[in-house]
Amino acid sequence: MTKIGGEIGSDRGKGSGHDTMPIPLSSPLFLYPSDSPSLKLTHTLFNGDNYELWAEAVKNGLDAKKKLGFVDGTVKKPEGSEVDNYELVAWRQCNAMIKAWLRNVIDEKLHPSIAFTASVAEIWKELKERYAAGNAPRVHQLKSDLT
Repeated sequence: MTKIGGEIGSDRGKGSGHDTMPIPLSSPLFLYPSDSPSLKLTHTLFNGDNYELWAEAVKNGLDAKKKLGFVDGTVKKPEGSEVDNYELVAWRQCNAMIKAWLRNVIDEKLHPSIAFTASVAEIWKELKERYAAGNAPRVHQLKSDLT
């Protein structure tokens, strides 16, 4: 990490290995050295039946890490190419990290349904549409069909 202009930032560069630009600690694009793909945001494992409880636990964990904006869509993917946009590189890294964190708290049988989704916001939207209580009529219909 380097201290530049009074702010501590990471040594993430433009993707080409040239000049580096700081990502402020307060930015949702900042990843701490302790952030790793093996991190578990919650002990609640999503199994397809406990969406509401799981979603709240995950949102709490992401909020604590200043990453909630990735799932609610407020942290948008920057435009441009990685060669000249260090924020795009940082966004991609954060998006990949959060995808790993989500996989760690989702039952492995559900992994194929999110494996090829490009962004965390898309994963979150898809899971919510499929499993949230707002789908109560569909859930009731499926349960009725099962009985």
